[in-house]
Amino acid sequence: MNLPAPLADFFARRHWTLHPHQQEMLARKDLPALLLIAPTGGGKTLAGFLPTLAEIAEHGHEGLHTLYVSPLKALANDIRRNLATPIKEAGLPIRVEDRTGDTSQTRRKRQRADPPHILLTTPESLALMISYPDAARTFAGLKRIIVDEIHALADNKRGDQLMLCLSRLQTLAPGLRRVGLSATVDDPAVIAHYLARHPDPCPILHADPGPPPDIDILRIEDPPPWAGAGGRYAIPAVLEQVRRHNTTLIFHNTRAQAEIFFHHLWLANEDALPIGIHHGALSKEARLRVEQAMVAGELKAIVATGSLDLGIDWGDVDLVIQVGAPKKVKNLVQRIGRANHRYNAPSKARLVPANRFEVIECAAALEAVRAGELDGDLRLDGPRDVLCQHIACVACAGDFSADTLFAEVRSVGPYSTLPRAAFDDCLDFVATGGYALRAYDRYQRLQERSPGVWGLRDPRSARQIRMNLGTIVDTDKLKVRFRGRGGQPLGEIEEGFAATLTPGDTFLMGGQIVRYEGMRELTVEVSPRPDKEPRIATYVGYKWTTSVQLAHRIQQMLHETRFDALPDHTRHWLELQARYSTLPEPGRLLVEQFPRDGRHHTVVYGFAGVNAHQTLALLITKGMEERGLDPLGFVSNDYATLIWGLKPAGDIRPLLTRVGIAEALDGWLKGNAVMKRTFRNAAIIAGLIDRNFPGKRSTGRQAAFSSDILYDTLRRYDPDHLMLRITEEEAMRGHIDFGRLELLLETVGDRVDQVRLDRVTPLAAPLFLERGIIPIKGRAEGRLLEEEAAKLMAEAGLSLD
Repeated sequence: MNLPAPLADFFARRHWTLHPHQQEMLARKDLPALLLIAPTGGGKTLAGFLPTLAEIAEHGHEGLHTLYVSPLKALANDIRRNLATPIKEAGLPIRVEDRTGDTSQTRRKRQRADPPHILLTTPESLALMISYPDAARTFAGLKRIIVDEIHALADNKRGDQLMLCLSRLQTLAPGLRRVGLSATVDDPAVIAHYLARHPDPCPILHADPGPPPDIDILRIEDPPPWAGAGGRYAIPAVLEQVRRHNTTLIFHNTRAQAEIFFHHLWLANEDALPIGIHHGALSKEARLRVEQAMVAGELKAIVATGSLDLGIDWGDVDLVIQVGAPKKVKNLVQRIGRANHRYNAPSKARLVPANRFEVIECAAALEAVRAGELDGDLRLDGPRDVLCQHIACVACAGDFSADTLFAEVRSVGPYSTLPRAAFDDCLDFVATGGYALRAYDRYQRLQERSPGVWGLRDPRSARQIRMNLGTIVDTDKLKVRFRGRGGQPLGEIEEGFAATLTPGDTFLMGGQIVRYEGMRELTVEVSPRPDKEPRIATYVGYKWTTSVQLAHRIQQMLHETRFDALPDHTRHWLELQARYSTLPEPGRLLVEQFPRDGRHHTVVYGFAGVNAHQTLALLITKGMEERGLDPLGFVSNDYATLIWGLKPAGDIRPLLTRVGIAEALDGWLKGNAVMKRTFRNAAIIAGLIDRNFPGKRSTGRQAAFSSDILYDTLRRYDPDHLMLRITEEEAMRGHIDFGRLELLLETVGDRVDQVRLDRVTPLAAPLFLERGIIPIKGRAEGRLLEEEAAKLMAEAGLSLD
């Protein structure tokens, strides 16, 4: 397909030519679905929009033509800026707007009545749009939907919500064509199945991958610490790299680490280099200031989290630094691509391990990148709490046929095998709340108008449902702003952290130290404070776990003693481990046992991620408690778990069988706090518990109190309730990560190497420095108290006999 004259003239004036994959996107513009995989800087976003620009330039269009959906609000802002140039210079009659959580209510309402030709949005905002009765008119002329960075949505509930919305859009606009864009896809066929309308095929277009990246571990004279995740030891070396390059992006895995690193980076910044910080907990105003400064080329560096992972083309970024082990190779590749964001220009990146073990993980990740091997998570069936929310969302737009909606849902890849009985369970739950709750009026939300046709029992409830749409509920946030009328908004902190603050406490927010003054109407009020050492705001955010594939590569490297790429200090440490004990290897489980300080310690090297290791430790200590072995506590990280107690654990191999763990888990889960937390999150998504109300918002504590009562009620009176079944499914693949633990035990089988030693081993030593120790409240605690009391009484010259 040739470009229409206005676009062709624009390309000619710019001396641009279409890349082959861009030309191919134009040629395949009429396909029902198409997945493009192109390297960062390869013009994949323009390739996605070219058919839209060409069609409107040639034929015109009334109303909404193309929806663009991305995981990040900042990405929508960036795309709007980038589209403005060709549209303006080619003189195209195209209006582009964004619609996110930052968009004003007035503008949102106007967009429904008079939508732009191209609308840039997020999954949550799209769900809101399809929930209105005028959705059929708003989307009637929709021709294309572009899902950018589709890999970032394909393995979470936001993506499931998006695909359900897409199935509804396909009904409202039957000729809708789907386009998926990504630079990092571990299994293209899986993503294509996810994007397509099931069971239709989705062709995959691969662009030229371009030159390999220039990537290595940043060489630093001082070795990293034995434990920790902040990377502060590397600040002088990082600053030197910032000086040498035009613009450097410094990525961290969590918001807390980003804030801490930025604070200390700024203290060490004697040259006053312009450096900014960007993450999802900052206010819209703070994020926009940084984004505008980046576009203008005013910053030498920016400390960031996942808020800048995806697709954004800002300024002259010529170096990416990843502080902390990347955890997933595909996330590392995504971040690497932020540097030299140009076609056929190699990206430059340096990794900074935050501790000694992360040196090994970084080396393994480098191997994987150079080998072109990405990792991915196992795709699971679509979660039913998201389906329940979608049913309520559709009901807000008007009456619906259950048969039609079921067919729509089955057209979505993650729900393509959903049985009708499971769909009907969800429909009954949304309509009545289920058997144990159907007597309560507040849970009676739908009614059957005629056989198979359902609608809202009270149309006024639509507002309440819309206020609680969305799938991100892991943390409860409170707004932070400077004290005083019209005080400047700074961002958000977790409610749990805010509850620990007392007036006068200081913490980090947006790179500056602030003093907590008090709470007003669920807003945290602060004042600026020029202290040097704050109390740190521990944003929860999202914490990655080392992928299965990367963990396997780490074990393979250890087993084969491939240490040539490692620094001398790390190589010497691992050689000592091999001399005094043994090194872990794939397909086997290493267990070390040794005494220290009057306690008996057991270390299990599972390489299964911190959530799975915590679950494993809880179940092992439960078995130890039943045997009378008096466990005292444990601590876990991504690589291992360390357990200690008053007595030797003996042979723990019977506790490490898949059947034994599953049986222990079944009994342990029922009353566990993890289950209550998981129930609360699922109940919020499914619509059983509301957090937002007109004019107010319930606190996390209120939501937790309500959910605990509901959970206990359902367990007692309706143990087979849908929400309890969903809760168990979610817990298995969420906080306790039982799926990962089950995979570990299935892979290992009876290949457990239990090594007994007379002292701490080199590989185990760093675990003693980890934070997050979890005590075991059992018989051992009572014994210790009795021994301490006897000791005190003896010192006092008394006897307890």
